[in-house]
Parts: sequence; C-alpha cells; structure tokens
Amino acid sequence: MTSLQTCPTSLRVVMLALRLAEHKRILIFVDILIIELTTLLAFWIMALRAEWVFDTRYLMNYGAWFIFLPALWFLSAILNGLYDSATIADLAQSVQRLVRTIAFVIIVYLAIYFFFATPGELPRGVVGYQGALSFVAIGLWRALYLALARRRSFARKVIIVGAGWAGQTIAQTIQQNAPAHYQIVGFVDDDPAKQNQSLDIAGTAIPVLGGARDLTRLVKEHQVPEIILAITRDLSTALFQAILDCKEQGVQITLMPILFEQLTGMVPIEHIGDNWNVALPLDSPEASGFYPIAKRTLDVVGALIGLAIFLPLLPFIALAIKLDSPGPVFFQQTRVGKGGKPFRLLKLRTMVANAEPDGQAVRAQKNDSRVTRVGKWLRRTRLDEMPQLFNVLKGEMSAVGPRPERPEHLAELERAIPFHRLRNAVKPGMAGWAAANYEYVDSIEDAKIRLQYDLYYIKHQSLWLDLQVLWRMLGQIVAMKGR
Repeated sequence: MTSLQTCPTSLRVVMLALRLAEHKRILIFVDILIIELTTLLAFWIMALRAEWVFDTRYLMNYGAWFIFLPALWFLSAILNGLYDSATIADLAQSVQRLVRTIAFVIIVYLAIYFFFATPGELPRGVVGYQGALSFVAIGLWRALYLALARRRSFARKVIIVGAGWAGQTIAQTIQQNAPAHYQIVGFVDDDPAKQNQSLDIAGTAIPVLGGARDLTRLVKEHQVPEIILAITRDLSTALFQAILDCKEQGVQITLMPILFEQLTGMVPIEHIGDNWNVALPLDSPEASGFYPIAKRTLDVVGALIGLAIFLPLLPFIALAIKLDSPGPVFFQQTRVGKGGKPFRLLKLRTMVANAEPDGQAVRAQKNDSRVTRVGKWLRRTRLDEMPQLFNVLKGEMSAVGPRPERPEHLAELERAIPFHRLRNAVKPGMAGWAAANYEYVDSIEDAKIRLQYDLYYIKHQSLWLDLQVLWRMLGQIVAMKGR
C-alpha cells in the first residue's frame, strides 16, 4: 500500500482538504487539550505562590477541576458561538468570542465561590490564571490555524453545479462565511450563455468551466473531492449520469441548501426550487415524547423565576410609564400562535396611546416617533416583553420560538413569501433564533430573512438550541440592543 509520503502531491492535497465539520472537531480537540494544559499550569502557579509541593498527591486533591473547568469552558464556547463557521474563519471575531467565553467561565466560578462554596473549599486565583493562560494559548493557536487553513493546499476544492441564482448564492455564502475552508474551482452549467464566462462573486472572478458532460473530467483534472449541487430544477440525463460517475469515484455530493444551512443557520427558501422537503421540517421534535414535556417544564420554571424578578420592579416601571406619557401601563395586541390560533399578547406600553389612530396595522420602524422616552429604554432592555411570561404560563407562548406575528401582517407575508405559514407549526416565543441573529423586521425582505432563520429553528429544535438562543438573547439584553 502506498504511504502518504509517496503519494502524488495532488492526492496529498485532497487528503489534507478536510470537511468543515472535521475542521471544527480539530479545533475543539486542540482547544480542550489547551484548557487541560493551562489548568495544570494554573495549579502549578498556585502551588508555587503558596509554596506548596507540586506533586501527584497535590493534583489528585484537585482532580475534579480537570473535568469541571474544561466542561464549563466548552459549554461557554458553544453558547458564545466560538465554533460558528463565520467565527472560525475570522481571527478578530474568534478573539472576541474567546474573551466572552473566558469571561463567562470566570463569572460562573466567582458566583460559585462567593455564593455556594464554604470558605476555603475552593482554590483562589486558579480560574484567573487559567483564563489568562488559555486566552494567550488559544488565541495563538487560532492564529496559527487560520494561517495554515488559508494556504491553498489546505482548502477543500469544490465545483458548484449550477451557475444561476442558487449557485451564485452559495458561492457568495462560502466567500463570506468559510473562505479559509473552501476553494471554489469554478461552476458547471449547461447554459450556453454562461459558457467560458467568469462570474463576479464577492469581488472574485469564478469561471464557468463547462457543462454537465465535462463534470467528470473536471473533477479528475482539478482533484476535486466535493461537488455542490445548486440546481433548483430536475436534473438532465447527462448531469445525473455525471453525478453518478463522480459518486462512484468517491466524490462527496452536497446539496446547496444543506451547506447553506451549515454556514448560515438559515434555510434558503428562495433557492430550494423543487426540493420543498428541504424547507419543510418533516421530522418534528415536537412530535416526540420527551422534548415537548421538557420544553414545557423549562417554560413554566423559567416564567416563574422571571416573574419573581420582574414583579418587584413593576411598580417603579409602571410609575415611569405613567409619568412619561398618558395612557395605560400595559398593552394588549392580537397575535397568531401555534396552528394559526390567535391569542392576546401582553406587553408594557412603549408607544404613545392610540399609536394607530386609523386602525391600520403599522410595523414599528427604526427611530419610530411613536415610541416614548421611557419606551425607548424599555425596548432597549426588552423589559417591555416581560409581561409575556404570563402568556408563557398560559401555554400560548414558549420561552423560545418564532416571534408571534399580527394577523394583518401575517396575511400579507403569506401571500408574498413561500413557506411562511410554517412559522405557525410551533409555539411563538419570547426569544427566537431569528431575533438572536437578525435585526427587527421592517419590510418584506426582512421578513424573508427572518423566516429563513425561523425555519432553521423549527427543523433543528432541541433543548440545546433553545439554550443557545436564550444565551444570545441575554447578551443582547446586556448590550441593550433591543429596539
């Protein structure tokens, strides 16, 4: 058998061109290894400063920390999006997420140290040492990783089948979210008008290399391990045969909507063509036994805790609302819930009374003149939405889910956007995947983008995803990014 050292250069390039998921696994493995090593160094520093003997017995006494700290760090890294595709490809963003990850670990440790542990039970300073060491070590590791990943010999070569709207969209998505992981060799398309042309994708000229009959030759010629299928119509006989030939040679065939989801956390509703099953969540977690029960339990417990925090503040907030502008403290509005069932959503009033004097539904806009002074503050901190905890207790809403829409707006959006009614397949939520990743909806185009995030959430519902949404929304609240 031929060893790697005696393989042709082209074959070695293919073997080094890892899939995106494999890149993430390598990053996670090395990160955890660094956390273990920096934890060891942190205890060595503590022993050195305290003039203790650094030996096996000393480490055995603190052995649990070599499990607890890496586990807490990894949880924080996932919640803070340290392994998101766009973050992996951007060093500045990676460092920013790394700071948030380490800060979360330190805050949790301090909370345990001061509020739950008995004096002298936990080591002092270890998390601080470990945090500083891990920041430097993982920061350098990420810089090294990106320097290697951006070398063309490490990029995974791909050919995009289809140079139309869907093909250009996935090419642009790759350029924006994973430029270090993929090298787009070119497009394949049977349209004679596109032959021998180059398309401008995010400032890069990408050629149309040929048609379906050229695909097998191009894959061999360029040593391409993966083909991205961006065809929104039925495959021609020639293209189907070419794809079978490539698959027979071990080439990975990836559907454009699947890769788009992995890179963006969205379902590309405008680019799926006849592949309607990509948008429709056929296997719904809500149809299982465990998830609905666990989600409802967390909703009730979370709502009770939230109300226990919010209700003592309510008298002061209510007084501020009344002093700022005439009108009621609370505001009720009809929204559409699961299965299209309407319900009355409860909020704190943030606009002037009679904000819609003609009775026509009007979306809130950026810098909306109807918003009061206190209302701006309530919106920024999202305190105006806290009364929706009562909607959660009643079972009309969940803590996490698509934001509920008004019936008037829903009718308009369902006419303009395909698959929009699928948002009603789950309970609406106080926090949502779309709200955690995108700004407010001001237009039809914004609603399309929001729907793509919402469909991703509906397809991939889990308690873990719910936790990520809540954590990201908490970050928005702290940063006062509400509007």
